[in-house]
Amino acid sequence: MANTSLKDIVAQKLLTQQLLAEQREQALICLAADVKTLLGWFSHDVLPLAGPPLAVRQELLDFIVSELKQREDERYPAIRKLRKALRNQRDQLLAFAGVLDQKLAEIAKGFELLLQAIREVCLLHRKHKTSNAYWQRWNQLHSQLSGKFHDVMKAVRKALEETPRASSMVENLNSRLRNYFFLRGNLGESYLSTLQLFLNHRCFLRSEVPERVGKSPAQLLTGEAHPHWLELLGFNRFRKA
Repeated sequence: MANTSLKDIVAQKLLTQQLLAEQREQALICLAADVKTLLGWFSHDVLPLAGPPLAVRQELLDFIVSELKQREDERYPAIRKLRKALRNQRDQLLAFAGVLDQKLAEIAKGFELLLQAIREVCLLHRKHKTSNAYWQRWNQLHSQLSGKFHDVMKAVRKALEETPRASSMVENLNSRLRNYFFLRGNLGESYLSTLQLFLNHRCFLRSEVPERVGKSPAQLLTGEAHPHWLELLGFNRFRKA
């Protein structure tokens, strides 16, 4: 506009369009910031395994859904889709929290402690072990629970490790099996049985849990060693005399 010699009417029209575009840009920036904040709360306060009780998570999720609804617009259908998905799948998304609440209640009963104390130990697992906040809270809980602290920490950690969230386990299994299916038109019982045997007795080459390396799922489940999977199929492995 600075370098043009357009008539005043055209220049005024372009200026109006520019102002409207800038206003829409600012509105979109605010909207994006709001949605980012809401999703940050959802990720940090609703979905973490170590978090508040189920009732609190449900209340937080309902609040997020309500705030998303206030920001819906026909021009941005993705927000409406997200809001409806969160509303319709709330119970499924938070099912893990009910399971964890029950486990923490059993731990509290077993150690004859208040449930809130067990919850505090659970929330400690949200902090990074390299942070000062973790060790400050660790010292406070250790002083509060005295001789029971280490056993409670161990019990809570086990409860967290054994509580799957949502459909993550199913999705993980599906992603692992899909690689064995895409080249086959039909999946018969014999193929599935052979695949089951192979996956259950194949040793892990690497794992985030060190004690799993070099062991198969069957070994980890039973705690007992098993023959090579070829021998499990009935073959004789060649051995030098």
